[in-house]
Parts: sequence; C-alpha cells; structure tokens
Amino acid sequence: MLTPLLGASGAVVLFLSMILFVEVGRRLGRLRFARDGESFARGTAPAESAVFALLGLLVAFTFSGAASRFEARRQLISEEANDIGTAWLRIDMLPVDAQPEMRALFRRYTDARIATYGAMGGEAGVRAKHVEAAELQGLIWSKTVAALKREDVPVGAAQVVLPALNDMIDITTTRVTATENHPPAAIFGLLALLCIVGAMLFGYGAASNPERNWLYKVTFAGIMASTVFVILDIEYPREGVIRIDDADHLLVDVRKTMQ
Repeated sequence: MLTPLLGASGAVVLFLSMILFVEVGRRLGRLRFARDGESFARGTAPAESAVFALLGLLVAFTFSGAASRFEARRQLISEEANDIGTAWLRIDMLPVDAQPEMRALFRRYTDARIATYGAMGGEAGVRAKHVEAAELQGLIWSKTVAALKREDVPVGAAQVVLPALNDMIDITTTRVTATENHPPAAIFGLLALLCIVGAMLFGYGAASNPERNWLYKVTFAGIMASTVFVILDIEYPREGVIRIDDADHLLVDVRKTMQ
C-alpha cells in the first residue's frame, strides 16, 4: 500500500530528497569541472535527455491513468445509484403484501452501501459494511425469488425484476474492483527514482556556475514533488486531499426517495 505517500509528508520527503540530490550532483560536477574545465559536461546531453524524456513520459502516463480511474470511479457511483433506484421501482411488480418487507430491506441495504464508503475505522470498518451489504443482497434476492414464484404475480414480472436486482448486486463487485485497481507499486517507485536521478543530473549540469541558483533548484524540486503528490492523491481518492466523496450524494439522493 502506498497510503503513507498520499499525505503532505510524502511530498515533503520527495522535495527534500530532490534538493539533496541536486546538491550531490552539483558537487560531483564541481569536482569534475575543477579537473576537466568546461569539457566536464561533454557527452552528457544524450543521457540527460533520455532521463528527462522518460520522466516526462512516466509523469504523463501515471497522471492520465490516475485521472481516468478517478472519473471511472465517479461514474460507478452514478451507475450504482441508478441500479438501486431502478430495482426499487421494480418492487411494484411484486405481490402487494410482499412489498413492505422488501422496501424495508432496500432502505437498510441503501444505508449500508452509503456507509460502506463513508465508514470510519479504516479497512476493518469498510469490510464490515461490505459484509452487511452482501448479507442484505442475499436476503433481498431470496425473498424476491420466493415472491415471484407466487401465482398472483403478473406474467413476465421475473424478467423485469430479477435483471434489475442482478445489476444492483453486480455493481458492488465492480466498485470494489475499481477501488483496488492501481498501477504496480514499481511504477510509482520508478517515478520517484527518476525524479531523484533527474535532480542529480540537474545539479551536475549546473555545476559550471560557481553560484548556487536556489530559485531554479527549489522550483524544479517543488514542481516535481507537487506533481507526484497530485498523481498519488487522485489515485487514492478516498484517502487523500482530492476526494471522490462529493459524488456519494447520488446514493443519498436515492435513499431520500425511499419513503
């Protein structure tokens, strides 16, 4: 888990590391400059270009992927709200005497789904809410099937009600999968490594200047650390500063209609 990197502390650590390696690169460059003069940096341009090109490519790749997954997760909240709302309306197809119990179960189920992603207590709280929702799914399904077997059920009711219930149940697995869908940790590790290597090459290339240019050094490290922070924050939208919680109101709105 990369959760510890989502906070400001992770960005600060990367920022300070880059500042440190800019200085390491500069000192290595100054030693080489003292020995070889202006020729110290000869032949280093291809290596620098390759590293910074790869860094730019990896930043673009991880940012684009994180943003697309963020929007996909928002869309899944909308889909689940629609699926629950549709299944709620299909309860009208059940026998009249079976509807009150089913509507009560739907209210409990929707409350459990809302609480799942707003659960306090970390992963244990989320797992508990998932289990509760799964139990309610089984109960809703079994009671619905039993009600549809009765003789007073309209013809074709099962073809209308069961697919709606199936969609409502399936979306929960899809949301769990989307929540756990992240690039391999090695990609983020490589991104951090390239930032540090890039910082060292940045310092090495500036070694011909006897004066330290703190503006460029701090700006470079700050921009890269901030970019990595934003990428990770979007990648884990339930744990960082950039959150997906505002989309949860869609489920809350559906719950308000269940009166």
